[in-house]
Amino acid sequence: MSSSADQHREFAASQTEIPLAIITVSDTRTPETDSNGAYLNERITSAGHRVVFYTIVKDEAEQVESALQQAIASQARVILFNGGTGIARRDRTYDVLARKLEKTLPGFGELFRLLSYEQVGTAAMLSRATAGVYQGAVIFSTPGSHDAVRLAWEEMIFPELPHFAWELVR
Repeated sequence: MSSSADQHREFAASQTEIPLAIITVSDTRTPETDSNGAYLNERITSAGHRVVFYTIVKDEAEQVESALQQAIASQARVILFNGGTGIARRDRTYDVLARKLEKTLPGFGELFRLLSYEQVGTAAMLSRATAGVYQGAVIFSTPGSHDAVRLAWEEMIFPELPHFAWELVR
């Protein structure tokens, strides 16, 4: 007998073309050097989904919050932030999102750090990767390293993407 989660995944698999947003938080990246944005865009579109909003913002609280609001206005059901999740003075993404999330998904950050530990050791504890729901969208926030973005997408977000999107509208 299948579990409730399996039944949800099966029903959610009927989801077509999920609208996603990509927000890179960086003081140095440009559209030409944003390998995370390019990687996510390619993965999203090759899976039959679409990117409805993409931007790069400086690691300034006002810019992060503005990008979040623009992504919500774009009707994205899943919003992917990368960058600004560490503990340096300039890292503000987590702080902005923590104030906005209506429901948190603590398991995302916990599992991300566990999987990241296998790659980077104890440095994984410096990550403030987080996820939750805000105004009808699921928000994921990961560190800005390409390995971190790839790990989160391939091992955590993509396998459950239809499930996340379906849970929001059921």
